[in-house]
Amino acid sequence: MDTKYIFVTGGVVSSLGKGIISASIGKLLQARGYKVTIQKFDPYINIDPGTLNPYEHGECYVTTDGMETDLDLGHYERFTDIQTTRHNSITTGRIYQAVIDKERRGDYLGKTIQVVPHITDEIKRRIKENANHDHFDFVISEIGGTIGDIESAPFMEAIRQLRWEMGRNAVNIHLTYVPYLHAAGEFKTKPTQHSVKELQSMGIQPDILILRTEHHLEEGILHKVASFCNVELECVVQSENLPSIYEVPVNMQQQGLDIAILRKLGAPLQLESGGLVSWYHFLHLQQEAKEEIHIGLVGKYDLQDAYKSIRESLSLAAIYNGRKAKIHFINSEEITAQNIASKLESLAGIIICPGFGQRGIEGKIIAAEYGRSHDLPTFGICLGMQMMVIEFARNVLGYQDANSAEMDEKTPHNVIDIMEEQKNITQMGGTMRLGAYECELKKGSRTWQAYGEASLIKERHRHRYEFNNRYQEEYESHGMKCVGINPAANLVEIVEIPEKRWYIGMQFHPEYSSTVLHPHPLFMDFIKTCILWKN
Repeated sequence: MDTKYIFVTGGVVSSLGKGIISASIGKLLQARGYKVTIQKFDPYINIDPGTLNPYEHGECYVTTDGMETDLDLGHYERFTDIQTTRHNSITTGRIYQAVIDKERRGDYLGKTIQVVPHITDEIKRRIKENANHDHFDFVISEIGGTIGDIESAPFMEAIRQLRWEMGRNAVNIHLTYVPYLHAAGEFKTKPTQHSVKELQSMGIQPDILILRTEHHLEEGILHKVASFCNVELECVVQSENLPSIYEVPVNMQQQGLDIAILRKLGAPLQLESGGLVSWYHFLHLQQEAKEEIHIGLVGKYDLQDAYKSIRESLSLAAIYNGRKAKIHFINSEEITAQNIASKLESLAGIIICPGFGQRGIEGKIIAAEYGRSHDLPTFGICLGMQMMVIEFARNVLGYQDANSAEMDEKTPHNVIDIMEEQKNITQMGGTMRLGAYECELKKGSRTWQAYGEASLIKERHRHRYEFNNRYQEEYESHGMKCVGINPAANLVEIVEIPEKRWYIGMQFHPEYSSTVLHPHPLFMDFIKTCILWKN
């Protein structure tokens, strides 16, 4: 079978959930035995979101091969268990950079470089690139932004051309919004009609419409939309609010979305291969999990998407442990020695969150001290682990001026120091230690047990600073053990205090590897410990 291409676009407003829909489509096609990949095209001119403030773009998700990407790739991986790469995330910045590089090399033989055909050709090449690297049955391409945005126009033109070139091997799925006006007491389909009209004006007729709605739509509305938008009735699907995003694939399946896609693309209606059996089992566990487990997130970004993968990893691990995670955000800028007890004493455990920069770090250090001294299960990730190391140096080793070289270049006790290969780097974007690296675990450690007694693991990184090995012997002799070491660079990856219930920090980001059907073992063990302690 030739590779089939699915383009997912959105209209009316952003944040309708194109990423969840794309991930759900991928899951449904996987369930029918097809090999699938999903890619995100972002219209912004940044090369990647690595230098963007989380308030601008939410969390920065890192692939195994070290690409800083949009958080939607986290949804793709959690839903499908596919490991994405740099080929799954493309921005306008990368497109223009590639074209300009070719122009400078003389690849275009003196031609005038234009949006059409040069930019659109590069977009088309990137859309098809994944299939060239590995044969996929389906390549799902989500286009960021909304129809009508100036920056989205080259992507729309590229899709128009591809659909013409590929014939029946390509479809467009358009996600749009149907608002409910309480004053009038009715749904309004005009925004959807205008969105489709805008898409048609670009030469693209949607094959399937997904209507995003906060309430259930009656059959008459679906008929109306189908009629006005020239879309078959069975190809108009609604995506209403559900208790969990993980119910979306099932909801889409019940409305026949996967059958409509396969029929439109002329692909065999293969029987389900059992891929949703485990998914239904997970949903059953989720529905049965009534009792709450209260976990604190200590960080500086009061924004759900800033710690999206951590939140989802906690939620998934809690469900598999028969609990519902109730996550409490604790702003580290507001933490003091006087109020820390009131903020943390009712919690079953805390996560000291990753991040960059000076703001809020003293609050994280105070939280780490409380967790250690009160034997509260404490999980430090990246910068969170570094704050645990600094706190230990100040309050156990006696180095009151201990710090990270990131925060204080002149500290006499730089227990966290810049990595050697980072010292001469001046550009910020894409230059950190990024992607998956190996880590050897110390036999008998709590972390080794959590990983199922594995001796070698591989996890994803995003950092410039590291544990200063000059202090390793001193830390170990005072009770903080270095139990995870990168074999190539001798970098300390994991520290833990064995005498505590659960006091573990790691330099990597385990949250990137947690999926619906395979929750991360560290999150599983952390939640299990929190439950046992609170019971």
